[in-house]
Amino acid sequence: MKALPWLAAVVLFFEMPVPVYWLILHKRIQFWRHHVFAGYWIAIVLAWGGGDALLYHFRRQLFDWRAAAASSWLAVAGLLLIALDLFAFASSEMQLGARRLVGHAELTGTGELAISGLYTRVRHPRYLGMIAGVLGGCLLIGLRPLWMIAIFWCGLALSAIALEERELRLRFGSAYSDYARRVPALLPFRFR
Repeated sequence: MKALPWLAAVVLFFEMPVPVYWLILHKRIQFWRHHVFAGYWIAIVLAWGGGDALLYHFRRQLFDWRAAAASSWLAVAGLLLIALDLFAFASSEMQLGARRLVGHAELTGTGELAISGLYTRVRHPRYLGMIAGVLGGCLLIGLRPLWMIAIFWCGLALSAIALEERELRLRFGSAYSDYARRVPALLPFRFR
């Protein structure tokens, strides 16, 4: 049971910087298309360097192992959400490839629209997995300050999705608009 908070911390240190990475790239995508190499490295350093440095600095408030004692059913739910994250990550990486998963298509303005595999069910399976992983990590640790950070983080993730949607509509035009009408963004079902 002591390994669960460590697993949660690893997931959170990996996933929480992701929306910052995409916000940096998508906010100024035209600029970064002229500076692809710099775009990758600046976004990586700011997102993981800065984001993980903040998580590490506040580790006692966010990851206090002694206070973290998830009940059995919360631990199972957290592990299932982390498993969903791993599945979405592996499936997206197999379908898109590592280069495209880290933004090569966005930074070069190339690539084709992914509409098969998990992308037939949701437009953003990687974000869905990432959100599930962060929520799973929060369930395993269960501390209020971490949940507060996760709520703010969800806002960042939704902002990154909105910027990515805008970029995809510009790049693929009506093909993406038609796809967006058929396939929901994050949940594999639509609310009426």
